[in-house]
Amino acid sequence: MATLQHTDELYHILEDEICALKILPGEALSENQLCKRFGVSRTPIRSVLQRLEQNRFVQIIPCKGTIVTAIDTGVVDQLIFQRVAVEGMVFRDFVQSCSPMEILAVEHLYNMLLEAAAGRSDPENFDFNHFLSCDLAMHEYWFHKTSKEYLWEQMTRPQADYSRFIRLDIVGARNVSSVVSEHAEMLRILREKDLDAIEPLMRTHLYGGVSRMGSKIYSDEYRGYFKLPENKVKTTG
Repeated sequence: MATLQHTDELYHILEDEICALKILPGEALSENQLCKRFGVSRTPIRSVLQRLEQNRFVQIIPCKGTIVTAIDTGVVDQLIFQRVAVEGMVFRDFVQSCSPMEILAVEHLYNMLLEAAAGRSDPENFDFNHFLSCDLAMHEYWFHKTSKEYLWEQMTRPQADYSRFIRLDIVGARNVSSVVSEHAEMLRILREKDLDAIEPLMRTHLYGGVSRMGSKIYSDEYRGYFKLPENKVKTTG
């Protein structure tokens, strides 16, 4: 049991580092280096790497080693599509049923987001993880209040493609101002019960990363981070 728990801990450390882009797409993971870093034998490291491969974070290539996977833009697009559809319905239910006290609670969460965004003018010292946590807390609230916690857990669990894309959107596209203004619009919709504005906002908000990253996906800086859908790749000849 102790070995299993230790292996699980190692898995989550590497999973978190890949999601946070501390370990970049295309980077090699050396069994020897990981054994030395964590002070363990090859057996638990191989178990962790196999689990990471099952969850699409790495690819184990025989006779070559383990490589962190590229971000699959096709998977990102499908997961955004799913979240727009699901969260649009959940938010609509919450807007229709929320109490004045619940609106105050959302206002408090929005103010926390504003505080987290205050340091965005200093990107080198800005706490991206704290900002992301405050962003997600506001969304999580209406899932919780509509008894859709399981859906929220499934949509926000660490995911090889979407989790990294969200992080890259903040770091690479500097989307803090856009996120804040879109959350302000959510609060307005809630106060005014403007149901017609929900779907357009959710599309703008959740697909915003695709628009903000835009051509950055093909730039020299980020091109190696991404895997494009096969049906989007054009060949000549």
